[in-house]
Amino acid sequence: MPQEKLLLIPGPTPVHPRIIHSLSQPTVSHVSPTMVQELKEALVMLKQIVFCERGEAIIVAGAGTLAMEMALLNTVKQGERFLVLSQGYFGQRMSDIGQCFGIDSDILQSPWGEVVPPEQLEEQLAGRDYTAVVSTHVDTATGACAPVKAYADVLKDSGCLYLIDGVCATGGIEERMTDWGVDVILTAAQKCFGTPPGLAVLVFSEAAMAKRQSMTSIPAYYSDVLRWLPIMKDPAKYFSTPCVNEIRAFTEACRIMLEEGMEERFLRHQKIAEAFRSALHALGFRSFTQDDCLAETLSVMSYPPGVEDAAFRSTLADNGVIVAGGLGEVAGRVFRMGHMGNLSFSQVEFAVAALEDTLSSLGHAFEARAGVTAAKNALTA
Repeated sequence: MPQEKLLLIPGPTPVHPRIIHSLSQPTVSHVSPTMVQELKEALVMLKQIVFCERGEAIIVAGAGTLAMEMALLNTVKQGERFLVLSQGYFGQRMSDIGQCFGIDSDILQSPWGEVVPPEQLEEQLAGRDYTAVVSTHVDTATGACAPVKAYADVLKDSGCLYLIDGVCATGGIEERMTDWGVDVILTAAQKCFGTPPGLAVLVFSEAAMAKRQSMTSIPAYYSDVLRWLPIMKDPAKYFSTPCVNEIRAFTEACRIMLEEGMEERFLRHQKIAEAFRSALHALGFRSFTQDDCLAETLSVMSYPPGVEDAAFRSTLADNGVIVAGGLGEVAGRVFRMGHMGNLSFSQVEFAVAALEDTLSSLGHAFEARAGVTAAKNALTA
């Protein structure tokens, strides 16, 4: 049997045995009582995970990009304009989606490794009329975590709908829809939820649903939330065949999250992020992302002198840990390590030991057990 490797990329993330067990169950009818009950339960729990008191949750077969498209097309129409707050790769994608459907947008783009300051958003709103503002919570290319609550505070009396791309944040970093006044959170199953890829996941506020209901039509069929809403209300009805096993696995993932407790889950993500960064800094790496916007779900790290990207990632994989290379302008200069979902402290210690073995084999000098010691100190602090 091939060696099982610890997957520490920005998603997919390691899958908990309970979730694997759910996936392995015999496939049931998509309108069976079992499926109806599990989807209903998932929808209720999803709203609890994002602290949504009023609104509608939607779970469909797809991925994060589909969730982005659904969020946009159901809240903004041709002739309206939306604003994208971008700190990396995926803000541009939201603008590209709008362009495909003839919906205009403006982009406030921060330098990579930084975020758009809330003051810049406030200035932009003063000069133009927008239907919606879209923010990527955590950009997986840069590791930058946007100040989404501060953006929400700016937007409170603006009349704009506020959409958060939470693909690399939801369930690992705090998102409070009702309290903050967020109108759509879009995400996917394979990151902080810790299930295999295959689901597009969204929660709409009452205001966002009212906006869709005010639109005569949208340029989509599968992506129209009004076609899906009756199914979410009564999963025994049919619109399009769902991913039965994926949804059951997602339901189990939500159970795991709420059993842990959301506050405890956020704290664990903080501890693990600190442990990895402390270890990596002790071994000579440096964060590419600015200190004031580091994400708790992944780290983008610059290499120390003499450590070459391809050799490092290949050797680390041989030692049992998979990380991702850099994207775009930082390709070859950084690696990206995901640390989200149902990751355990023992897995963190295993990964740091593998990092040390990798650097030793590449001839990079560091103090013996510096990384392991730093990680353990952070985990027990």
